[in-house]
Amino acid sequence: MNQMEVEALKIGVIGYSGSINKEPVKPLENICEELGKEIAKRGHTLVSGGRDGIMELVSKSAKEAGGLVIGILPGLENGNDHLTFGVKTDMDFAMRSILMMYNVDVVISIGGKAGTALELFAAYGHSIPIFLLRGTGGWTDRITKVLLEGKYLDERKSVELKSVWSVEEFMEEIEKMEDKI
Repeated sequence: MNQMEVEALKIGVIGYSGSINKEPVKPLENICEELGKEIAKRGHTLVSGGRDGIMELVSKSAKEAGGLVIGILPGLENGNDHLTFGVKTDMDFAMRSILMMYNVDVVISIGGKAGTALELFAAYGHSIPIFLLRGTGGWTDRITKVLLEGKYLDERKSVELKSVWSVEEFMEEIEKMEDKI
């Protein structure tokens, strides 16, 4: 399937929040920039929590590449400066994260703390395809140690959590599964 035949997806990007100039976000800057650019270049929509950290870096590169960038924001925050649209939810972080899962076709996780773990479980609960960008730390790598059969969160086997090791591999995987979403 060539790029022109692929339908646009709403790709949820989850992961570390915090300063883009400090650990653990700063070392992931190049990966985030590549991911945002590829999402936009292929005509997909980027959906994130719309704040700082991973969300800001991916949003910035997607926006610079001409992409549509949507932030599902906690409370009444304005979000980062790179959003095309910021959706203020007047909800706390946890509820906002669950709401975000109602608005994505696929999720990719980069690092992450407890909020990212919550988003992984919310995506699983809604049977949303989940990709773990391995080698990025946090819950993205940690969760692999508890997966049943190396790919499920529980016995229902709702959806696989698939490991990918590069942005390129992630983009190839979503193109393969695009007709199933």
